[in-house]
Amino acid sequence: MSNLAPSELRPLAHIGILCWEAGKVPRGLVQLEALRGNSTNPLTYPFPVAFRRVEGACWETILEHPDPEVHRRMVEAGRELVASGIRGVTTSCGFNILLQQRLAEALGVPVFTSSLLQVPWVARLLGPRARIGVLTAKEDALTEEHLRCAGIDPASTHIRGLDACPQWSRIFRFPEEPVDLEAIRKEVVDTALDTLKTAPDIGAFVLECTDLPPFAEAIRRATGRPVFDFVTLVGWVHSALGTQTPDPVGGTRTFGHGRHGS
Repeated sequence: MSNLAPSELRPLAHIGILCWEAGKVPRGLVQLEALRGNSTNPLTYPFPVAFRRVEGACWETILEHPDPEVHRRMVEAGRELVASGIRGVTTSCGFNILLQQRLAEALGVPVFTSSLLQVPWVARLLGPRARIGVLTAKEDALTEEHLRCAGIDPASTHIRGLDACPQWSRIFRFPEEPVDLEAIRKEVVDTALDTLKTAPDIGAFVLECTDLPPFAEAIRRATGRPVFDFVTLVGWVHSALGTQTPDPVGGTRTFGHGRHGS
């Protein structure tokens, strides 16, 4: 198992994040990770989190060809996080929804693998006449099985991928080359606007990809629709967990919500 540096295992964390293996991330995604709002940027969170990299986890083994051995390692990494005191576990890729039930059964703490878990709840917020626009990293990789694992009724959604966006697709076609982040921001917003034009009954957006939250506010401004993403999911669960930690002699210890650097 290859983990992030000890300095990135931040003290008093309640939420642990299972991440891709170091060195397996395309250069463009590394650029996106530097943006506040990205799932693997510690500055995204106004509370401590703990990162745990999983050997073999990458684009190919999570999206393209889900690998059972990598899935097994994710379960083991999750158990290690829980053993260290973590009280809730998530992942840095929305396609890990395939592991939702397995991780939840194995870890014994709240598990929220993907922002897609918000779709059924958002559908209830909007009522039966509105659909949810789901923006995903790769449309043809988001299968009916992914939707089923999230409890999503396909009829309630309009799914749109970023696959056809020139700058976004460069991340995976040319993994060693940098990308233009401003061009990606425009592609993401334009995709949301085009989706809304195609399906004007969309009442809200859910961003599957954990690299998209840095652009969520731009989508809100451009479309006038609520946007739910990985950050809204993690914040919701963290609020539910609270800041109390069991004390070894009974009772609790309460910690503040101050921002901590990596």
